[in-house]
Amino acid sequence: MTQELITISPIDGREIVRRAYASDAQIGRALEQAQQAQRAWHALSIAERGRIVSAAVDSFVAAREEIARAITIQMGRPLKYTPGEVAGFESRARHMIAIADEALAPITVPDLAGFTRFISREPIGVALTIAPWNYPLLTAVNSIVPALMAGNTVILKHSDQTPLCAELIERAFRDAGAPTGVFQYLHANHDTVQRLVRAPEIGYVSFTGSVRGGRSIEESAAGRFIGVGLELGGNDPAYVREDAKLDQAVESLVDGAFFNSGQSCCGIQRIYVARSRYDEFVERAVALTQDYVLGNPLHADTTLGPVVRTRAAAEIREVIAEAISAGAQNAIDPSHFTNASESSCYVAPAILTRVNHRMRVMSDECFGPVVGVMPVDGDDEAVALMNGSPYGLTAAVYTQDEDAALSLGRQVQAGTFFMNRCDHLDPALAWTGVKHSGRGVSLSVVGYEQLTQAKSFHLRSV
Repeated sequence: MTQELITISPIDGREIVRRAYASDAQIGRALEQAQQAQRAWHALSIAERGRIVSAAVDSFVAAREEIARAITIQMGRPLKYTPGEVAGFESRARHMIAIADEALAPITVPDLAGFTRFISREPIGVALTIAPWNYPLLTAVNSIVPALMAGNTVILKHSDQTPLCAELIERAFRDAGAPTGVFQYLHANHDTVQRLVRAPEIGYVSFTGSVRGGRSIEESAAGRFIGVGLELGGNDPAYVREDAKLDQAVESLVDGAFFNSGQSCCGIQRIYVARSRYDEFVERAVALTQDYVLGNPLHADTTLGPVVRTRAAAEIREVIAEAISAGAQNAIDPSHFTNASESSCYVAPAILTRVNHRMRVMSDECFGPVVGVMPVDGDDEAVALMNGSPYGLTAAVYTQDEDAALSLGRQVQAGTFFMNRCDHLDPALAWTGVKHSGRGVSLSVVGYEQLTQAKSFHLRSV
């Protein structure tokens, strides 16, 4: 087993980070410090914890330019967009801090003479956050901030592709004066992660990643009776109804499919369009997609960067080739994107027509700039097709009829249902999925429930 992580930039294949994995001694020390610090951290008031976490957020966003560049060189998103992830980190963190009093308030029950009764929300202890590379800040903040506000301590294990993000977050907490052990990170390989999940000091695990990774986490946690939150990706659909405003739908869905080079668990991968609007939708989507500039993400004019690894690029090209061999057509001429090449991480975007649900692109997650578009004859067919996937993270409908949207939303199997937008996360709403998109909830007041343990107080006066 390798003893160090090596991060290769998808921009040019250069090694940019090399770090030793945590030793047994470092792991043991981190667990002990987290457990010891948690008692004193919990003893602080919510307001006191909020002041320290807010100071860490202040420190973090003050370094936005450094952080944005670190994200770009590690995973390849264009530098013109990565500052937006720092802003998203701040927005989610501030919201979860602001609602902590409400979310963590005791639950009261009807008065009963001679008794004091309530349910408190107690911390679970030490939370382990396992974060991926595709949105290295946004996926991490979802659990880190509410866990800390609830009185837990946190250990972050980040992807080997984005280790600098863990280090930069830890630096912000250190600069903010967070007590030792309250927030830590560990660089760890797969075997070490399994050991961490099994460690008796860990009381909750938040994992964002693949279905295979989620199964591994569940297997490691089996028999421990701890909470496990799993956000496992998607094969997210959108439906463009006959009454949709087509310009808005095209702009939203092309961005939803291709932003971050399609490497988003809630990115749009399947689009169903009312048959009367289908040809026009495809024509406009192709024209807009051809305006993208695929290239070095450090360049100011680049709007589409490389995917994360050459292996990932090969898998994406394989999905496209399989669909075409089964009868699909690529409405985008790949030669339009001159920087795309078979041996690199640079993949031309693809809009596949003549697709069906026997093709992988319409039934499984393809983490790249690929979307399939099908015509449909009405709402019933659209709902059946939208539900025809083992995933259920988000779904969207484009329409001017809100009543119709609500009716469709109640039928579609998804954790979040949108009207006239997609690929978005609102921290005031619960972030959750169904089917293979995972289980558990993050963000919103509901997200605090997984990071706390209910404790009933039943006090009798005599």
